[in-house]
Amino acid sequence: MNILWVKNWWSMVVRGLVGISLGVITFLWPAITLSALVLLFGAYAILDGIVAFAGATQARRAQQQSGALVFEGVAGLIAGIITIARPAITATVLVYIVAAWAIITGILEISAAVRLRQAIQGEWLLGFFGVLSVLFGAAIAVTPALGALAIALWIGAYAFVSGIILTILGMRLRSRSRDRGAETRMAA
Repeated sequence: MNILWVKNWWSMVVRGLVGISLGVITFLWPAITLSALVLLFGAYAILDGIVAFAGATQARRAQQQSGALVFEGVAGLIAGIITIARPAITATVLVYIVAAWAIITGILEISAAVRLRQAIQGEWLLGFFGVLSVLFGAAIAVTPALGALAIALWIGAYAFVSGIILTILGMRLRSRSRDRGAETRMAA
């Protein structure tokens, strides 16, 4: 699993850049309609699920554990498909879909950070992202009566901050990948 995370540094960067983009879009257009918010979240969750599946596929090829990535991919795809299939969804239902997705993703990210403890420096960023996800999911689950604008801003802030964290982690993994490549060339 450790080598897998290092080899797939790009997936963290892609997820991070998508999150940053979603956050910026949300803040540029704060009066976003609920239906647009539904579509944005649905697209984000589907893309996140696809990237997780790509990581799981590479894990299988490397004969590494891929169960958490598959589960994360399934959670993202289900959340995205449900959201897009029901564009007239109410703000309350959207809140619960987003909350469940964030909590599940957060738990899986915390689990991955624990497994990465000894493999890389900066694994705390992934753990921090997981804690942030769980807290975000819990916070919006207990406040479902918030208006669509407030929900959009919360989602935008969450996506932006988590995007920065994932991008930083991905770049750290990339440098670890380069270090591994240099070690391999020196040993040869």
